[in-house]
Amino acid sequence: MPDTLLDPTTLGDLLRVASASDYARWEDQIRRTGGCANPIHLTGWTIHKDKSTGETLHHYSTADEPGGRLRLACGNRRASRCPSCAWTYAGDTYHLIRAGLAGDDRRDIPGTVRDHPRVFATLTAPSFGPVHNRPDSGTCRCGTRHTPNAPELGSALDPTTYDYAGAVLFNNHAGQLWQRFTTRLRRELATRAGLSRRELPERLRVSYGKVAEFQKRGALHFHAVIRLDGPDGPGSTPPTWATVNLLTDAIRAAAAHSYTSVSIPAAEDQPARTFRWGTQLDVRPVMAFGDGSEITEQAVASYVAKYATKAAENTGTLDRRIGELAELDRHDVPDHTRRLVEACKVLDPLYPERRLWAWAHMLGFRGHFSSKSRRYSTTLGALRQARADYRAAQDHTALALDDREPDTVLVLTDWQYAGHGHTPGESVLAATIARNLQLNRETAREALRDQLTDEREY
Repeated sequence: MPDTLLDPTTLGDLLRVASASDYARWEDQIRRTGGCANPIHLTGWTIHKDKSTGETLHHYSTADEPGGRLRLACGNRRASRCPSCAWTYAGDTYHLIRAGLAGDDRRDIPGTVRDHPRVFATLTAPSFGPVHNRPDSGTCRCGTRHTPNAPELGSALDPTTYDYAGAVLFNNHAGQLWQRFTTRLRRELATRAGLSRRELPERLRVSYGKVAEFQKRGALHFHAVIRLDGPDGPGSTPPTWATVNLLTDAIRAAAAHSYTSVSIPAAEDQPARTFRWGTQLDVRPVMAFGDGSEITEQAVASYVAKYATKAAENTGTLDRRIGELAELDRHDVPDHTRRLVEACKVLDPLYPERRLWAWAHMLGFRGHFSSKSRRYSTTLGALRQARADYRAAQDHTALALDDREPDTVLVLTDWQYAGHGHTPGESVLAATIARNLQLNRETAREALRDQLTDEREY
């Protein structure tokens, strides 16, 4: 149950739902969604028939469900919108990234990728003006030693001189900057190998998986796992000259090269700009699990998965599109973040093709939050299909259809969208179900960890 008292309307609705005769079935539906905070409602039916005899093998209709609806998980990746669906998305991202680091035979990624050169790189944004921070010296430029959770961290020391326009325009063009970086990286690798750009694919392939992260100041940077393969992808061995040191050197050169930049023409009161990556470039080799390094396959995969479910919310902005600036007042958006959103509003008519106001809730960023190269590993679609196939096999067994050939069963369906979300009382109950599921997972994980520890000691 919630930690705070409920208002009478919500409490009354909660009691209505919990005392309904079909509550057990409603709870079962919500558990199947993982405690989804905003489930999709469907109405309709499905029938399984024997093709040769016309016999009805199974019939299901939502007419007998609570409210006459079937509830499905929304699938939203944002933890701020639906923690349970974001947990599933993070799990998929973890397996996608880790498969490209450690291999996964089920998805045709050989374990030999562990022997390929692999690094974890972080490319940051340039400075747009001094901000409150916690430097190694401990004292911020404002003369204060900020606590780790100080609300002023990331905000401008002097808002009147901070380049808010440059910050949102950089975010808006970050996707193009990444594309130029990957192109230049291949050229740098070819140069170091003594090959032409056209010859490189015959010897070497660059694979990567990346995720975007917003810093407190509202500037975007990218975390990327970058791996070198042979010409046929993860199943082929890279040439002996392709080492971690060579890859690291090529990354640093590509990030600093003049080609890796995006130029923006002047517009009315805005000057012409050229954006490059910031000087704080971090490149570290990825080590195998258990070698004592902090940058292990598991740690990197967990780190990327964590940020795959976040967006710009950690800066205090909204997690949805903004209709008008007045919404910022209603949601107590911090001043620094508000100025970034306002910059999107002001700049939108100057750069109409960039759609800055439409992406103001992302502080101008409009690219893919997480992406990968074609041959890095499996895909999110493949992981979701595997989960769907597993559930379908479970249902097949439950319906006693295992002894029938798939092509002898005719499946007829009719589904219609009927809405989404919960009533106030349902939201409280669904959140409780989600917390219980999370607690069960954590308990099971701790038990498994203890078991593995005991086995190692034994």
